Order: sequence, then structure tokens, then C-alpha cells
Amino acid sequence: MPNPIVPSVALIICTYNWKEALALVLQSVTRQSRLPDEVIVADDGSRDDTAALLREIARDFPVPLRHVWQADEGFRRARALNRGFAATACDYVIQLDGDMLLHPEFVADHLRLAQPGRFLQGTRIRTTAAEAQRLLAGGEPRFGWFVDAYYRNDHDRSTYHYGRRHHSLRLPWLARLKSRASGHPMGCNVSFWRNDLLRVNGYDERMVGYGSEDLEIDARLHHAGIRRHQIKFAALTLHLEHGSAGPSDPSDPDLPNNRLLQASRDERRVRAERGLDAHLAELSQPPADLRTLAGGPA
Repeated sequence: MPNPIVPSVALIICTYNWKEALALVLQSVTRQSRLPDEVIVADDGSRDDTAALLREIARDFPVPLRHVWQADEGFRRARALNRGFAATACDYVIQLDGDMLLHPEFVADHLRLAQPGRFLQGTRIRTTAAEAQRLLAGGEPRFGWFVDAYYRNDHDRSTYHYGRRHHSLRLPWLARLKSRASGHPMGCNVSFWRNDLLRVNGYDERMVGYGSEDLEIDARLHHAGIRRHQIKFAALTLHLEHGSAGPSDPSDPDLPNNRLLQASRDERRVRAERGLDAHLAELSQPPADLRTLAGGPA
């Protein structure tokens, strides 16, 4: 059943120069049983072809579609997401990456489990390279036990961040039972109350380059008394497999982002030193709904 405490919800999609994947993500948005109230593409400096794609998609898109772009000055995902958060007035935001295809109940599942005082951490089904290519070639998304994906091998620690096969099943009753203060922070599928993001000042924009910005905001939310609750068996996503631009050891404590993360933990920081509030005035008037520019529905 719909959750009466969530009046409005925005979907914030972070992207960078992979318009083919973004097109599939947005196509999966149009199939949602509960459409978001708006979609904001938080763009970390993509080429003009991404903007052209969004104008084309906007012609038939069912809800307001907005594009929040920033110049390409390296990996600045934290800043791109903060600008997306600043551009919406919705009560609740669901954040995902631009390579995640959504189950038709994805938005509804997040909203069913949303409660004050917590944020929700979803998972992903990591498709094999062959399955990713099938989807990019126009294949129909498939969910469930037999989806072609990489799964965790409990005897091989290198597969720790891979999911288990049974987590590819959507079982809403079990999802509600499993929704507890647990899970691993992961920014590709997560949802927040916007007021909670304002309270902690969003992501820390001092974190540039790949990695740990999701761990750092998770720590500050915890210090603010906002608890992470996992979503298993619901809010399913298919992650399109691709190469990683990250360091060989993202947990290396000497990496600059990990030093900031450790400082936030040690000092029990709540607010980001440089964060969301820097963009609130600039984006107090949201970017144009691309549907109006493309001649689509008002």
C-alpha cells in the first residue's frame, strides 16, 4: 500500500558520459507503478550528447525531467549530487547511479519502507558483461532467480561486494521483515528525507576522485541519529557491468578521501564542511522541465 507519510519524491540520477546506459535507466523510470514526482539528472560534466539525449527523451517523459550539469573538472560526484538535492523541493529523494535499471516497483518499494529517523540502503544485481551488452542492445530487463549476474562466492573473499542469488527475488513481505538497521553503505541505490540531507549538509565536496563519499555521509547521518536501514528483496536494480576507474585498493587509509572519512568518524562530525548549502541559493528556482523545452507534456 502507498505510504501516506511521503507526500512527494524526487529521483536523483548521477551520470557521466554514458548516455546509452542513462537512456535505459530513464526508460525503466517510465515503467514504475508509482512514478516519482520529478526526475533530476545530476551530471558530473558529460558531453553535449547527454543533454541532446535528455531533450529527446523529455518529449514523451511522464514527469518533470530536469538536467543539473556542472563542468568536467574531474570526478566530483559529491558536488553533482548536492546540486541535484538543491534543485528539488520534494520531501523525499531516491538516489541512484546512471547505470542502474529499475524494477517496476522500485520507487514504490522505497516509499513503502520510508520512515522518519532513517534512510534506506538498497542493493544491486551486478549483471554479467554479456547480460549488460544484451540490455544495451535493446533486450528486455529480467529480474528474478535466473538473471544472468555475478553472485557472491562465500569461499572467495574477492566477491564480497557481489550479491547473493536469492537477493534477486522480490518478496515485499520479507523485505519488510528484513528492513533493519544494517547493510553496507552504497551510493548507487539509497534514499533519504531531504530535511535529513539539509541537516547534515549533504555530501562533503572536499571528497573528489573515486570512492568513500557514500561512507562519509553515512557516518555523519549516524552521528545525527539517523539510522541506515537495509532493503533486501525489494527495490531491485540491475547494474550494467563496466570497467572501474577506481583505485586498486579503495580502502587504502592513505587515500585523501579515506583520511577525510576517518576524520569524520573520529570527530563525530554531523555537517559537511563544504556541502549542499553552497547550492541552495543558486538552485532555489529549479532548472527548467525539459518537457517544456522539447514540446512535450507540460
